[in-house]
Amino acid sequence: MAFHITFVPSATEEEALTRAAAFFGVQLEYWDVRGVRHVAEPDVLRAILQAMGVDCSSRETLDAAVEGALWQEWSQLLPPVLVLDEAARELPLNVPQEAEHAAITIRWEGEGQEHWVVPTAGLPESGSAFLRGQLFCRKRTPLPPLRLGYHSIQVEVGGAVASSPLIVCPQRAWLPPELLAGGRMAGIAISLFGLRSARNWGCGDFTDLERFLDWAADDAGVSFVALNPLHAIHNRTPFNTSPYLPNSVFFRNPLYVDVERIEEFQRSRRARSLFASPEVQDEIRNLRAAPLVEYERVWALKRRFLEIAYETFLEDATPSRHEAFEHYCAQQGELLEQFAVYCALDEWIRAHNPGIWVWPEWPEAYRHPDSDAVRTFARERRRDVLFHKYVQWQLEQQLAAAQQYARHKGMRIGLYHDLALATDRCGADVWARRPFFAEGCRVGAPPDDFSPGGQDWGFPPPQARHHRRTAYRLFVESIRRNCAHGGALRVDHVMRFFRLFWIPDGMEAARGAYVRDFHEDLLRILALESVRNRVVIIGEDLGTVEPWIRTEMERFGILGYRVLWFEKNSDGEFRPPEQYPRQALVAATTHDLPTLAGFWLGRDIEARRAAGRLTDAQYREALRGRCLDKQRLLDLLFRLGLLPDFVPHDAAAIAELTGELHNAIVGFLATTPSMLMLVNQEDLTKETEQQNVPGTTGEYPNWRHKMRFTVEELRSLPEARAVTAMLRHWLERTGRRNWS
Repeated sequence: MAFHITFVPSATEEEALTRAAAFFGVQLEYWDVRGVRHVAEPDVLRAILQAMGVDCSSRETLDAAVEGALWQEWSQLLPPVLVLDEAARELPLNVPQEAEHAAITIRWEGEGQEHWVVPTAGLPESGSAFLRGQLFCRKRTPLPPLRLGYHSIQVEVGGAVASSPLIVCPQRAWLPPELLAGGRMAGIAISLFGLRSARNWGCGDFTDLERFLDWAADDAGVSFVALNPLHAIHNRTPFNTSPYLPNSVFFRNPLYVDVERIEEFQRSRRARSLFASPEVQDEIRNLRAAPLVEYERVWALKRRFLEIAYETFLEDATPSRHEAFEHYCAQQGELLEQFAVYCALDEWIRAHNPGIWVWPEWPEAYRHPDSDAVRTFARERRRDVLFHKYVQWQLEQQLAAAQQYARHKGMRIGLYHDLALATDRCGADVWARRPFFAEGCRVGAPPDDFSPGGQDWGFPPPQARHHRRTAYRLFVESIRRNCAHGGALRVDHVMRFFRLFWIPDGMEAARGAYVRDFHEDLLRILALESVRNRVVIIGEDLGTVEPWIRTEMERFGILGYRVLWFEKNSDGEFRPPEQYPRQALVAATTHDLPTLAGFWLGRDIEARRAAGRLTDAQYREALRGRCLDKQRLLDLLFRLGLLPDFVPHDAAAIAELTGELHNAIVGFLATTPSMLMLVNQEDLTKETEQQNVPGTTGEYPNWRHKMRFTVEELRSLPEARAVTAMLRHWLERTGRRNWS
């Protein structure tokens, strides 16, 4: 049914405010996980609209913002970008009422074009708008068969010409044939920084990853290894160690590079001589033996040798190696240039002003990437800028080799990457691309059982309309670069594609409101990159999730994320395996939740209490709830026959029998119908401490815990071999084992 729009001025300022909020995607109300309705207050709506760039000073300015956006939408022949399903056979085209013909040209990605002329008078209408004395009609214009890819379209009507990017997408994301045929797979999640070995420099690296892949593929028999986000971070404890608050989502953390594998390190006498020195060997031993990852010290040591390798590259690399580096830089383009300039600037400014930690504190002349001062710096300090490009080049090569190695070992998926929701408001991405982020608000989550006061994650929301105006260029790059060198991609907080919880600056987290995004465009592009890169997409859909969001995920072939601790029926009982969905990944826990042993011992509750995140009353209530959950879980595992008869039917007594309990829960996960099963490394090795306690920084050693066993011990220690046998048993029994 066709619709018609006529703009009528608002009668009151309140009416203008609510209309503007609804028009620009701000939800006027939402229901939380308890079913309680929350209505956004006027000052919240006003603050969010202002962060979007809407003038909220009066009824007239609010109306002007809406009318102006409508005029922009309807007076243009084409929207700023067209994101279409490959099955689409019609093009939405805005034309003046008097228009007679439209000449249309599609220029296909790569080469070739298609041109045709259609009479507009007889085309069916999907809508119309009367604005500023003119009537515009939206016509359903026929299209030829479309090709997947990034194309452009041009339309000419009555002398007016418009062109837009045309992105044609598949209907669903990619899935391996084995999963489409009803098969199931399993993987192990690791924190790469936490891998221990007899050879690393105190932090897991890509060579450690390959040794872990040997065990995971050959001994355990899994199809993939899931990694924490590998995004670039500042590597400063405690505020800049979270892989989920990156400096940049487009580039990677240099902490993961194996310096000893770099060609220039191996050829440099100076590097090898320094590496063999007692000073360096002592530091490496100390870092390796440290109970936690020492980010600053590891990076300082690696940077020292990376500088030597880089100087060796500049001085005597072969022409072909220089050519390969130049080709990499050209491929990465402006994104790499701006990131490298930021990194060089950050180091240079801190060297001269050690008290300056973040770019908003930099001298004003350097706070904008296109300033004369920044351009001069990039030119005069070119060697420093190229160093950071060189480091990213090494990371790219080693990560690519790790995925190739995983596939060589017969893994069906290989590496499973993780794309963070956030980007640090004081990081490179925000410094370089300010228009893509809203100022004056932060992203968070509404109150729930886990965080009664809501969550304030502290990073800026995206400006959805600016992303759309720029044809989602940055979004495409973020997906494409994080799909590279992997077979699966987990999207943190996948609800971001539908809506995000915005919290105005100066307000508590509970007073935020949801803001919607162009979810169909984003999901279609996600599916396109998935198909092009042959990457499975997993959407982390935990928290406040409207039912229709999961319906849309299923429609686009995106796997959901089901965590054992959260999968309960309305009566509070844990769901049995058969109630888990097929199109999902199932896991016992996440990095933000307790390990299996930690859950049973209440280590997460104790950690939150020690960090001051629980009052005495909340602490007691959490312990009571945990006892109830433990008993409910025991009841279910006994009913399913996953715990032997001799195990006491008592929550306290069974705490000592962690081996049987771990075996039962791994078996539970394996027997679900869900396509993918994920076991955290900490759960296999019965570790009690989780990687992250949400809402803490210095109060808890977040993102620093190392693996209990070294990668060498996974095959040598009897206890580790027993873990391997247990996992392999369940994978073989349930058909999840990776058969190479």
